[in-house]
Amino acid sequence: MRDDGRPVVAAFSGGLDSCVLLHLLAAAPRIRAAGLRALHVHHGLHPDADAWAAHCQTVCDALGVALTVARVQVDRTAGLGLEGAARAARHAAFADALGDDEILALAHHRDDQAETFLLRALRSAGPDGLAAMRPWRRLGRGWLWRPLLDQPRAALHAHAVAEGLRWIEDPGNTSLDHDRNFLRHAVLPRLRERWPQAADALARSAALCAEGADLLAAEDAAMLVAARRAPRDLAVEALHALPTSRRARVVRHWIADLGLPPLPAQGIASIERALLAAPRDARACFDWHGARIQRWRDQLHADWRRPPLAATWTTTWDGRAPLALPTGDTLALEGATGFDAPLRAHARRGGERLRLPGRAHSHTLKHLLQDAAMPPWQRDRLPLLSAPEGTLLAAGDTLLAAPLAQWLDARGARLAWTRLA
Repeated sequence: MRDDGRPVVAAFSGGLDSCVLLHLLAAAPRIRAAGLRALHVHHGLHPDADAWAAHCQTVCDALGVALTVARVQVDRTAGLGLEGAARAARHAAFADALGDDEILALAHHRDDQAETFLLRALRSAGPDGLAAMRPWRRLGRGWLWRPLLDQPRAALHAHAVAEGLRWIEDPGNTSLDHDRNFLRHAVLPRLRERWPQAADALARSAALCAEGADLLAAEDAAMLVAARRAPRDLAVEALHALPTSRRARVVRHWIADLGLPPLPAQGIASIERALLAAPRDARACFDWHGARIQRWRDQLHADWRRPPLAATWTTTWDGRAPLALPTGDTLALEGATGFDAPLRAHARRGGERLRLPGRAHSHTLKHLLQDAAMPPWQRDRLPLLSAPEGTLLAAGDTLLAAPLAQWLDARGARLAWTRLA
């Protein structure tokens, strides 16, 4: 058992594996002293779910370990299947339960690792996927730890029997309808008949893939730095300079670094075809799971899909307090207490014109935004300010008409358009 003085939260389903994990953690004096507690995720999917939570409370009471029961809603419409949706809800509960730098301990063991390796191989995973489960990784504000990953399930069962532990048998764990159960009960036993060390060999292959993936990831990170023009922007030219396979890894690394959902199986092929091969003036995009990659000029931009500012939106604003926009952005007047008279804040509708300082004539806002190199994902959310009689005074905080620019300069003030991160 690792001992570094940080609080540990044991994920406790009440099954054999998690009972052994909690028993071992509770028997480690310094882990207990650092703040050991348990977390049971109540999915509400089984008629006995309440009884399972009660059993977990009984076990924790006997061990003197505090238990939190997290009730979650499983989104059956997420397109992940029931098993995948339950896993997503469970991991969200895990992340929410962790404080800064706390550790969540999971009871995965070597047989679980072998199953995960096979599942990912059957889904055509590369080195990153075949690395399967890591002993340590970040999770939310803390860490995820699998201290039993080198132990076979037989050793956990022997410990449970020797210590007289009582555990829950989830009948769903024997259903061959689930892929993992099919491997566990139908495939791996046959493999062991021919190769008794099959689980050990598969887990070892996962470890070797993890070593290779780590080496590749270090190179990916260096190439990502070279291609990045801003946190959410990659230079298309820099990507084209990379071999196709490396380019795919760099894009995936970028997406993971931004905290966006993993790209689907055909995501890279779609990005290659629809974005990287698109003309420079195209506004091509690729959407998945609420996220979007867009091509604009010579860059790719990735972010969550953000709603545009509705063309019908308008309000008055006196500048005395920041203006909350429907998009979640804000517009503020800094350095002055307010405008001399309220202005009209509104969205673009097309055809607007604005006269910049030092120019005798106005120009179309469309061309001014192009000259200012404002990308389309910002133009879609751009708030405008107009005088009461209709003269356009500002487009966000980027383009200011002469009258407003002079007014701000005279007061040492400025506009600040803060976009939702």
